Amino acid sequence: MFAVVKIAGQQFKVQKDQTLYVPRVSGNSGDNVSFAEVLLTDSDGNVSVGGNVKATVKAEILEQVQGDKVIAFKMKRRKGFRKKHGHRTQYTKIKVTEIA
Repeated sequence: MFAVVKIAGQQFKVQKDQTLYVPRVSGNSGDNVSFAEVLLTDSDGNVSVGGNVKATVKAEILEQVQGDKVIAFKMKRRKGFRKKHGHRTQYTKIKVTEIA
């Protein structure tokens, strides 16, 4: 059984006991979260889509992590203009415990 769930504006295809990185979800390590915005479910060939889906995805937060550093560098030649910005995106590592 798998489901397509919307988490923080992005869609993820999830299965039970799957571990994945999603955009930051508030909570601490060990907390349980549930995602009610399920777009599609498939249970042994029985597909539910849209308003017919009556499922929720439950997951456990494993840890809060940061992504790789991204540097945005702007420069205009012969003008002396240089601008350097950087950031590290915040992610949450979750483990799907149940699709019900």
